[in-house]
Amino acid sequence: MRYPATFTPQEEGGYTVTFRDIPEAVSQGDDMPEATEWATDALATAMEFYFEDGRAVPMPSDPRPGEVLIDLPASVAAKVLLLNEMLAQRITQAELARRMHTRPQDIQRVVNLGHATKIDTIAAAFQAMGKHLEIRVS
Repeated sequence: MRYPATFTPQEEGGYTVTFRDIPEAVSQGDDMPEATEWATDALATAMEFYFEDGRAVPMPSDPRPGEVLIDLPASVAAKVLLLNEMLAQRITQAELARRMHTRPQDIQRVVNLGHATKIDTIAAAFQAMGKHLEIRVS
């Protein structure tokens, strides 16, 4: 998942980075490499707001001229897709736990961005919702 970002040069030097799809993600850096690194962190961190609020995460839009694509870490992207599907189907964590024959605490960890979750577990969650997780290289 790659989100378009705008790098705005600052008078005092460095860049401010913003994301039109994820307005909560704002960052800066002294140069392009540093600004890119911090932008990646800000993007991943901003996802926590959506998870905490139980809101669907906007999908990345097509980049406009001058925008730079910033990758969302794969582990976070998989959980974003899971959250969005749960919301779209109106499936609670308790209901997902029931469908997966597991404890609600286990699902709380699956939808926690700070918890390392095996991709197989995320794939099983999608399967429990009648979906199939596909991974591809582009």
